[in-house]
This record gives sequence, structure tokens and C-alpha cells, in this order.
Amino acid sequence: MTKYATVDPATGKVLREFPTLSDTEAEQAVTRSHDAYRAWHRAKTADRASVLARVADLHRRHADELAELMSLEMGKPITQARGEVELSASIYEYYATSGPGLLADEVLDIAGSGRAVVRTAPIGPLLGIMPWNFPLYQAARFVAPNLLLGNTILLKHAGSCPQQALRLGELIDTAGAPPGVYQNVFATTDQVAAMIADPRLQGVSLTGSERAGSAVGATAGRYLKKCVLELGGSDPFIVLPGADLEAAVQAAAQGRFWNAGQACTSSKRLIVEASIWDRFLEAFLRKAADFRSGNPMSEETLLGPMASVSARAELAAQVDDAVAKGAVVHLGGKIPDGEGAYYPATVLSGVTPDMRAYYEELFGPVAVLHRVESLDEAVELANDSPYGLGSAVFARDEEADVVANRLEAGMVGINTTIRSAPDLPFGGVKNSGIGRELGRFGLDEFSNKKLLRFA
Repeated sequence: MTKYATVDPATGKVLREFPTLSDTEAEQAVTRSHDAYRAWHRAKTADRASVLARVADLHRRHADELAELMSLEMGKPITQARGEVELSASIYEYYATSGPGLLADEVLDIAGSGRAVVRTAPIGPLLGIMPWNFPLYQAARFVAPNLLLGNTILLKHAGSCPQQALRLGELIDTAGAPPGVYQNVFATTDQVAAMIADPRLQGVSLTGSERAGSAVGATAGRYLKKCVLELGGSDPFIVLPGADLEAAVQAAAQGRFWNAGQACTSSKRLIVEASIWDRFLEAFLRKAADFRSGNPMSEETLLGPMASVSARAELAAQVDDAVAKGAVVHLGGKIPDGEGAYYPATVLSGVTPDMRAYYEELFGPVAVLHRVESLDEAVELANDSPYGLGSAVFARDEEADVVANRLEAGMVGINTTIRSAPDLPFGGVKNSGIGRELGRFGLDEFSNKKLLRFA
């Protein structure tokens, strides 16, 4: 089998295969990107913004097609897939409309004579390495701000979503991006390393696992290339007395089981104060039971298959390890009979530090509930993780704000979960990565903040 292939996760059938680039083709892609940069970064910002506006429009015009491809290649329920297409369109639209203003010169208030401004300029060709779980949205976060800046892009998608990768490239070409400005590359691991090492490439952005992030970060550091790494998460979801319990249960279930739990910012660890534990657990189990597995192409399906049988096997091993060591299974927990990569909505409690499920990220529809006796214990447990991406606190507003200030996370939802928006920064701390995406922050990461000092 080739590295890039469409394997229907609902059936396990290989539908299409695509060859990887030859080493010569990979090197030629870098050359085209470098050559295209010379003209693209000199184009008017308004012209680059117009291309992004057309990309947004094309996403919306082809929403059903794009959503169906997403459901086919990674199992996302069709209604959720349409939502991702619209979110992606809104990101391109945001940078097309608000981006030029964010690139305006910043006038500095200086102590000496004369005047000074900081101008935001592009830096050159970039490589993006994107995952399978949000194939259009993750690409949009990287592509939109950098095309607006004037950088050129090589985009390596996950090997399991090649048809989406090709279709996105076609849409960007149709929108009027000049040849070489955006290129899809079916590259191998060795070719990715060679691209990062190439002096013509100026930066790399990866969304993926810790292991992949460590490897890419090490290579980028060796060759002094800027990198942005958006890695894993084991987001805590804290519920304290005084919270709107119905809202907390609804948000926790959506936050954990949406996209079959395959999101870095899923609400993976539900931390509930003892006085409301019984009521929360009972209500959460009822809500979790609504997420029944089904055909991802059905309008009624809330929980599709996981993206691959191998991913399901890893999740099942983590659950089995916890159960063998004494964790309680309240719902699910067993691989169902039949074809495909389905795994049921699962709820565990009694998870302790000697179990894999305590510290490892559970990248699938498994919720771990922890009972705590106090606010301080909730915060201590929330921070007892190698990750620090998103988090949520459901409590009285003043109490939630106190907790938010103590959490070691890049993002905190107060009486809400973390939901991406084009104008809000996205990123984490600790092993969850380096850098920020979206909003004005997405324009800063791969830019030259050039100082102009005038006499």
C-alpha cells in the first residue's frame, strides 16, 4: 500500500491509493515555492486578500462535496463535516477582510528623536504538516494568514485524507493563487526532513502528536528554522458547586464526544466536586448514551467511526489497561462486532496515576471522570498533566475566574468549552506545543517584524 490512501473507516475498505513524490519532485516543489515567493510577496495585500475571499466562497459553494469527502476519508458525521467546512471558510474570510488592517504599520512611542514603526513582512516559503482529524480547518489556520502575508506554502496533509488534500489545492488554484504559491505535497518523512533543511524554506508548522512535534522541532532547531507546533491535549473540564449543571453536562458531552473525541481540545478529564458528583454522573451518562455509533453519511449520526482501526486499537488498549487496574466502566468500553473502526461512547471513573489513561491523551470517545473534594484539589488534578492546551471551568463567574488564573493551559473556557473562532488565538503550553494560530497572532508567527527607524 502507498503512504497516501483513502481507507473508509466505516468499512475498512481501501478505496484509492496515491503515490508519494520522488525525491526529485520534492526538490522541485521547493524550487517552485521559492520562485513563486519572489512575485507573491510583492503583490498588493488587497490582491492576496481577494484570493482568500474566493477560497472562502469556493468552500461554501462546494460544502456538500467537501463534507462528503471528509466523512468518507476520516469518518466525521456529515453534519459535523459541514460545520468544519463553514468554519474553514470563515477563517479565509476573516483574513481576507480583517487581515489587511492587522498588517498596518505599528507606530512606536519612542524616547529618542525621530520616529519608528514596526512593519509586518513575510519571510518566505513555509512547510505545513497537517493532521487528519480536522483536515480543512487545520489547513485553514495555517494557510490563510500566511498567504495573506505573502509567504508561499508547501502543504503535507495526513496520509489518510489524500482526496481532501487534492481538492483543497484545486480550490486554491481556482481562487487565483499563482502557480507555486500553494502546493500539495505527498511527501515522505525523509523528504519532509530534507525540505526543512533546505535553506530556501524559512519555517514549518505542524499539528500532530508529541512524537511528530519533537522530531520536527529538533530538525527545525538544527537548521535554525522558525516552527509552530500544535500538539496533544488532555483538557480538564472542572465542575464546581454553583455551576449550571444542565449546561455543564451538555457542554461536557459535546466537548468529549464530538468528532468521536478525536480533537486536541476535547474535554478529556471531567473533574467534578464531590457534593454534585452523583447528580452530574447520572445526567452525564444519560447524555453520553445519546451518542450512538452510526453511518457517518447519515444526517442523524452523532458518533461516527474512529479514523482508523489502528487508532481504535490504541484507545482500546488504554481503556483495557485502566479496567485491569481497577477503573470503573459506566458506559461502553468494548470494541463492537462488525466492520469498520467504531468504538462506543465510553465513560470511566476511578482512574489513578498508575494507569495509562491518567497521563496519556485518550484520542477517542472516552471520558474520564474524577471526583474531588475541593476547588484546590480540582486545580491540582487539572494541572497534573504533561499537557496544557485547552480547559473549561463551570462555576460561579467569580470562582471560575480564580480557577482560570491558576490553570496551566493556553486557553480557558469559563462556563463554556473552547471553540475555535477566526479572531481568537489558539495554542497551548507544556507538551501541547509552541506558538499561536488564528487572529492577529496567526499573522505574527511567520512574519518579519521589521523595525523602520526614521531620523
